[in-house]
Amino acid sequence: MSIDIQEMTAVEKLQTMELLWDDICHSTTNIASPDWHGNILRKREDQLQQGHEKFQDWSQAKKEIWDSVS
Repeated sequence: MSIDIQEMTAVEKLQTMELLWDDICHSTTNIASPDWHGNILRKREDQLQQGHEKFQDWSQAKKEIWDSVS
């Protein structure tokens, strides 16, 4: 299978990425996260605790992404 990514629109690329992530999430188990990932998560947790960061609803975040590339 060959896909010419350069020929895809931004929307097509985002749709493809979402399909890939959904498939990986539902078909793969026991994937170990690298150490650096834990470090980043701890840093973000600290920033959240200190009030420097806030959560955004995933549905709203996706809508903003789609709106910015449409």
